[in-house]
Amino acid sequence: MEFELSEELKMIQSLTRDFVNEQLKPLERDILGRAADLSDSRTYLPSEIEEKLIKMAIDMGLWGASIPEEFGGGDLGVLANCLIEEELAQTVIPFNLGNVTPILFDCNTEQRKKYLLPVINRQKQAYLALMEPGGNTELSSMKMKFVKKNDCYVLNGKKISFSRTSEDYFAIVFAAAEEGGGVSCLLVDKNTPGFTVTGGQEKTGWQSQIKEPLLLNFENCHLTAENVLGDKGKAFSLGKKWLPVRRIIRAARCIGVARRLLEESTIRAESWESFGQVISQRVSVEAALADIAMFIHAGQLMTYEAAWKADNGEIKPSETALLKLFSNQVLRSVSDQVAHIYNGPPYIAGLPIEQLCRQALATSSTDFALELQRNIIVKDILKGVKI
Repeated sequence: MEFELSEELKMIQSLTRDFVNEQLKPLERDILGRAADLSDSRTYLPSEIEEKLIKMAIDMGLWGASIPEEFGGGDLGVLANCLIEEELAQTVIPFNLGNVTPILFDCNTEQRKKYLLPVINRQKQAYLALMEPGGNTELSSMKMKFVKKNDCYVLNGKKISFSRTSEDYFAIVFAAAEEGGGVSCLLVDKNTPGFTVTGGQEKTGWQSQIKEPLLLNFENCHLTAENVLGDKGKAFSLGKKWLPVRRIIRAARCIGVARRLLEESTIRAESWESFGQVISQRVSVEAALADIAMFIHAGQLMTYEAAWKADNGEIKPSETALLKLFSNQVLRSVSDQVAHIYNGPPYIAGLPIEQLCRQALATSSTDFALELQRNIIVKDILKGVKI
């Protein structure tokens, strides 16, 4: 078995690492804030700086790396994208390389022109609206409904989205048919009568990193068949083809966050004293650092193997389920060890460690989602499939 990365993959990894270290990490104080009260902190980078970074990424050939070639993307492969995302996850700067929700990859020819390509070319923002107000996160029990009247789909209800606000946008809405027949995906244009958006304002101070969701209101929105993405009643099948790949790349992001947490914890251990002794000399702190390194190494091996198999068309659903479970365990275990090294939850506003811990929580899946992965694994075990 070959464990060495190819020269091309090493180059991609090195390019991304240099980009993160030289361009993104120096901007962290612009996001976290320099003032004592953090009044100058931000949620996003200024547009002129962001445009400069995007141009750099384009010149480096990294922009759109995760987008399939058929849609005009780089299509670098799963392992290459894992290496890229692992490096990007090591900074608190909110910057990606043109990622697009795979739901839009199921657009038909006309919808690609109107929705997918404008998103890829940064002309429009897609407000992904799957969740609902009131804490309802299970798509199978959604309250959002639409009624079929003649040739129109009449949409009523509310959704929330954590997408970034934009002047030109459309919503990707999952809604259930009033008369039954499953859940459909509807694309709702910005100026559709009855469609309004509120919230999403950028905050400053210590609340700057707590994203305010967008509230999407739909009141008698009349849509046509052209606004239906995919087959009616088959919304849950959208993007299914790309789901295993997204899980693997998400695992790589978990490893990236864990690596930066190890870096920050090491600095803390070597610089903080207690009772006249640097805490890195404590047996419990040494054990915590070693355990973090162990989880990272194991997570990398699992992620890279899964990515290699995906690139060769050999990945099984149970393998991506195992990876999702373990990468979540990595983040949770690492976060626990970091809390020990910091002698308590390291949520100190204005420090990178705070935002990294928030990223770890945001990247982690819910217990319900993890239970679904266990079900996938157990089914294969009971069938006698080799795990």
